[in-house]
Amino acid sequence: SFSRVFRVEHRSTRQPYAIKMIETRYRAGREVCESELCVLHRVRHTNIIQLMEVFETAERVYMVMELATGGELFDRIIARGSFTERDATRVLQMVLDGVKYLHALGITHRDLKPENILLASNEDVCLIKVTDFNQSRILEEAALVRTLCGTPYYVAPEVLTHASTTGYGIEVDAWSLGVLLFVCLSGYTPFHENFSKLSVTEQIIRGEFTMVPSKWKNVSDQAKDVVRKLLEVDPSKRMTIREALQHPWLKDQLMLEKARRLMYPSGDASPPAAQEVESSEKMIRKRGRGDGEELAPPPAKRSQASPPVPV
Repeated sequence: SFSRVFRVEHRSTRQPYAIKMIETRYRAGREVCESELCVLHRVRHTNIIQLMEVFETAERVYMVMELATGGELFDRIIARGSFTERDATRVLQMVLDGVKYLHALGITHRDLKPENILLASNEDVCLIKVTDFNQSRILEEAALVRTLCGTPYYVAPEVLTHASTTGYGIEVDAWSLGVLLFVCLSGYTPFHENFSKLSVTEQIIRGEFTMVPSKWKNVSDQAKDVVRKLLEVDPSKRMTIREALQHPWLKDQLMLEKARRLMYPSGDASPPAAQEVESSEKMIRKRGRGDGEELAPPPAKRSQASPPVPV
């Protein structure tokens, strides 16, 4: 890995931040850094982690970002086992809102998963933030991506089958959110070696996922409908991000009001995407390490455990 993330505090204000340190002495590290910065400089949305400043040295780039103290959605799912439908709708609604904004700017995330969804606080009901844009791409209108990327359990079928030929588009993010919703509601991934003689890749390509009855018996038909429509193999038939936001399951007024208060506490409506883009010139400064910010000791590396399976 070319990057690490630290929690830091501003010397004067004691305001906590997250710093992502990327090694840029190697070409791969520079490419990852340039890709992520290209996206972060363009976006400003309440459900997307915000880049505050960028510091550079000869061999490293330090991205100062807002700190989401609640940690990863992955850890919250592991701690709970699964989410109630009300909690799952609130999470999905905020992630969908952030991804809709990205797509309006022509940005495809390409690696949406619980590890890349952050919680703003440790409260049960809190703001949700999309993060980690090192695999994201900015597409021209009607453009397609032709590179194989993403996390295997969350990658869309067309990435596996068409990455090197006809390519794929923003529909891959909808598929990944279908997997994410599946995990939130059940506590396990829809595609796994334990469920079939087929490999995970073949299960994904065929769209053969397993809803274990004991895990899904109390989940509503509407929730299952959202999952199935997001996990549609054919990207032309797959439910879009905008369609998902209009699905009856995501129209619970109490949930919408709570999400709206979290996203826009001042009561302001979400501004149009075009008005949100800011010039990168306002956000970049070059400074050496140790000038103004104190780096905390690096935390222990988080274990890359296999996705949970039902027992």
